[in-house]
Amino acid sequence: MTDGYLWFEGLPFPSIDYSYEGLKEACTKFVIKDEDTVMVSYPKSGTHWLIEILCLIHSKGDTTWIRSVSIWDRAPWLEIDTGYKLLKEREGPRFLTSHLPFYLFPKSFFTSKAKVIYIMRNPKDVLVSGYYFWTTTKFSKKPESLDQYFQWFLQGHVPYGSWFEHIRGWMSMRDRENVLLLSYEELQKVTSTSPGNLADGDWKSWGVSEPEVTGATGICGDWKNHLTVAQAEALDKLYQEKMAGFPKELFPWE
Repeated sequence: MTDGYLWFEGLPFPSIDYSYEGLKEACTKFVIKDEDTVMVSYPKSGTHWLIEILCLIHSKGDTTWIRSVSIWDRAPWLEIDTGYKLLKEREGPRFLTSHLPFYLFPKSFFTSKAKVIYIMRNPKDVLVSGYYFWTTTKFSKKPESLDQYFQWFLQGHVPYGSWFEHIRGWMSMRDRENVLLLSYEELQKVTSTSPGNLADGDWKSWGVSEPEVTGATGICGDWKNHLTVAQAEALDKLYQEKMAGFPKELFPWE
């Protein structure tokens, strides 16, 4: 562990609740089963929100399960030591959660029929939300300012590395029948077309609300209240370079 991170295969991970041995075993030996459902995202993209929605769909709107069992137990994190232990002992069908990039994901998935739901979010909002989250936790290196975190984000020197590489990797799976792409922005719109990709019905009436955040509002486009014009332009420039070749309609943000 150096500079406040745990490094594995060239990628920085939080330094608490993770171990090199645990990551290695999760990435190389874990067997994903056909009946599994995996929720994948880059950090601060609406992961917990998606988990709650799927759990309510699974329970047909009955909130007993989500009120009595913690989110960490209902959909354990594959790469976190405690989550991996739970998953190894659990019979299917299982809900799994992961922030792992495509190239580190267990190879067993690629020959399985397991479902992956990948949720993404505007990188500017991810950046701002990430800054306020990581400065209030003990899991990893703390930035001294938003500007410093901004530089780290552009360099990919934040937990789980580059947002761009994470998105690019998982986008390569977008044509597979067992991979569903969603966005934070779609879920906030609460239209009949986007949540309908998950299940029929008004899931918001089941008590699912937008995620609570610290320092940022969770509203799409809130980055405008935090980033300078120069920062936004710098991120736009990098975005154009890194995401060239992908259809713009894949990403429902400005």
